Amino acid sequence: MEAVIQAIREEFTAMSGKVPERIEKIPQSGGDRMYFRLYHQGGTTIATYSENKKETATFLYFTQHFKKAGLPVPDIYGKNKDQTIYFQQDFGPLSLLQMLEAEGHTEHIFQLFQKSLSQLARLQVLGDQGLDYDQCITAKVFGKQAILSDLLYFKYYFLDTLQVPYDKQALLDDFDALSNYLTHTHYKFFMFRDFQSRNIYVLHDDVNFIDYQGGMKGAPQYDVASLLWQAKAELSDEWKSKLLDYYMDCLEPLLDQPIDRQTFVSQYNGYVLIRLLQVLGAYGFRGLFERKAHFLASIPLAMRNLRFFVMNKRVGIVTPEFDRLLQILIAPEMIDRFEPIQANEKTPLKIQINSFSYRHPLPEDESGNGGGFVFDMRGITNPGRLEAYRCQTGKDKPVMDFLEQQTRMTEFLNSVWDIIDIQVEAYLKRDFENLQINFGCTGGQHRSVYAAEQTARHLRNKYKVKVEVHHRNQTRWVKE
Repeated sequence: MEAVIQAIREEFTAMSGKVPERIEKIPQSGGDRMYFRLYHQGGTTIATYSENKKETATFLYFTQHFKKAGLPVPDIYGKNKDQTIYFQQDFGPLSLLQMLEAEGHTEHIFQLFQKSLSQLARLQVLGDQGLDYDQCITAKVFGKQAILSDLLYFKYYFLDTLQVPYDKQALLDDFDALSNYLTHTHYKFFMFRDFQSRNIYVLHDDVNFIDYQGGMKGAPQYDVASLLWQAKAELSDEWKSKLLDYYMDCLEPLLDQPIDRQTFVSQYNGYVLIRLLQVLGAYGFRGLFERKAHFLASIPLAMRNLRFFVMNKRVGIVTPEFDRLLQILIAPEMIDRFEPIQANEKTPLKIQINSFSYRHPLPEDESGNGGGFVFDMRGITNPGRLEAYRCQTGKDKPVMDFLEQQTRMTEFLNSVWDIIDIQVEAYLKRDFENLQINFGCTGGQHRSVYAAEQTARHLRNKYKVKVEVHHRNQTRWVKE
């Protein structure tokens, strides 16, 4: 990581003549690309690092093409020689999803969704004109092969993990029939492929798009389904219906003929189903296989989304074995398997989390429970040895950035959480009253403090449980 940051610093300085005052890593989501925000004289710039040169070439080509068409994509300022680093316009820190989470489902947010759909229609139709689809990363067209791929992705990484018995050949036949049905759509333009509120950034109340490098030619309904049925957005059925109508109103003037809205909506529902299943496959892979907490927590949301769809919408084709499996999948008891138990006002459990220094005695458990977990953080690189961080703590952002970007802290904590989550869930079910979790390091100021704070945040978010955090060595922290 340090070598990547240094390379970005050198490339940016050579390109712009400006030396970055600070380089801050932006948290990754699902892909392998790494994003950094560079603070420098005159503003900020986003740097992207990726070893997937084909993906980078596709993104740069698409961006150049879309920019010429006047579409809301970032300016590209430059790239390095071997195309592993490139610099782009910074649209600021606020995605549409972050604004939705902060504001709720307000009229302002509704208008931003409308703006997003209006610009999406322009991107799909105008972006399609003259686009060289040979530049696509994988398939040029989202046809039968790609639809089948999404269905099989769902099957292998989610459905098969549930260990529900089914007729394999009958299911594959249903997948084949469904993919045939959806291949024959009336319209095909540029398809963003991952059009969700996390990839829409709002600057001065205008919407801007990022991460469209996975795009290809395909049905416009897929992107609309991706946005309106995103699990974390939790849009109401009324919003979905109004926004779909608004999108068709925006798309129609860009076409040379009126839209057959009944057919369009029927095919849209089919793509909603495909998108919901593709998302469950992604959550299964990132969560159940890679054990990433964010994706595990998203599985129940996605399953409830699927449940609402299956119970209220129609695709227009009968797939007997697949339909039978969907009914099993959306059963409340199946969703409950992924839903973490939640504390309430009457829950007796209190969790005490301590950071401490190994130079002093381990924290005592005065609750009568006899003690709990003790995790040794000394295997993680100590930022306290560096002068820049010596007088800071694990609650200060520069130290947090160092631990997240230049150590194995994230990996360490994900493993810790896998262990303690089992205990917390058991204690909640059995009405236990106390659990102690301790993190120790050399000085009790950086690594253990960070681990304690992040673990408290994790437990509060996931279980809504009462958590107290104590930093036992706080009076001895190095301050100057």
